Amino acid sequence: MSGSLRENVGKKDAKKNRAEGKIPCVLYGGKEEVHFAVTEKDFGPVIFTPYAHLINLTIAGKEYKTILQDVQYHPVTDKILHVDFMEVLPGKPVIVTIPIRIEGTSEGVLRGGKLVKKFRKLKVKAVPEALPDEIKVSITGLDINGIIKVSDIVLDKVTFLDTPSSVVVTVLPTRAVEAEVPGKK
Repeated sequence: MSGSLRENVGKKDAKKNRAEGKIPCVLYGGKEEVHFAVTEKDFGPVIFTPYAHLINLTIAGKEYKTILQDVQYHPVTDKILHVDFMEVLPGKPVIVTIPIRIEGTSEGVLRGGKLVKKFRKLKVKAVPEALPDEIKVSITGLDINGIIKVSDIVLDKVTFLDTPSSVVVTVLPTRAVEAEVPGKK
């Protein structure tokens, strides 16, 4: 992704950039803040994806390795108003949210239970080289009333920042399953 430096910083400049089809952006985390603009169409593959990506930015001929930190949208039109990037430095840990992908088939679901996903993303801290695009959670063998907590998920060189006792995935019984259990009415 490439951007051009913004000459001025402020509301007037931001409005002018948006009128030209560009999104005002800021790059944090390095030696200094860099204010720049990127064309709106370049954001499609970066924002509208379920994965977490390292993004190579080229601004005024200089290369930066970054991650998407924050996106601000217009409250009515949902157009992108502003984007914040965080510069990633080799060996320096970053904090990001990574999406979860459920894998496998649960025994409890096959028996009529309902799979409930409590988290869509988990907050992690890791060096950029160790960051996965997604966190794979296997539900194979998960029975009715079975749970997978944050503490049950293990990734090399990745620290989970969510509460370890938080439930990520569970299989709840349905009325049909409860009716089949002998001794219950």
